[in-house]
Amino acid sequence: MNLATSILIPLAVVAAVAALVILMRRAHRLSKEKLMEFLAGGTQIVDVRTPKEYQKGHVNGSLNIPLDELGSRVAELDRDRPVVVCCASGARSSMAKFVLVRAGFTTIHDAGPWQVVASAQRVS
Repeated sequence: MNLATSILIPLAVVAAVAALVILMRRAHRLSKEKLMEFLAGGTQIVDVRTPKEYQKGHVNGSLNIPLDELGSRVAELDRDRPVVVCCASGARSSMAKFVLVRAGFTTIHDAGPWQVVASAQRVS
């Protein structure tokens, strides 16, 4: 194996894994139509960004619970109502969904970026 091949093969593997992760995240996100249905039904919206990020813009009616506080603040949420989590890019909302599942919540939806939720909210 020459030097070029020994460098290119690992790079190709990393690129393939990164692409797969991106596709999997998108596959588990809500469609705009489904999100609009949830918003019309009284879903709780939890924005897991920092307070500073939240102050720069957020979804109307959303609750700001930063990801690092979510585990200790789950009592602020109604377990009988669906929860939509959002953040800046979708990374923290994915982790937030996991935290809520571990806390016993059963209906949690990862919307990804908060702007997606805000856009669906304006349309509905």
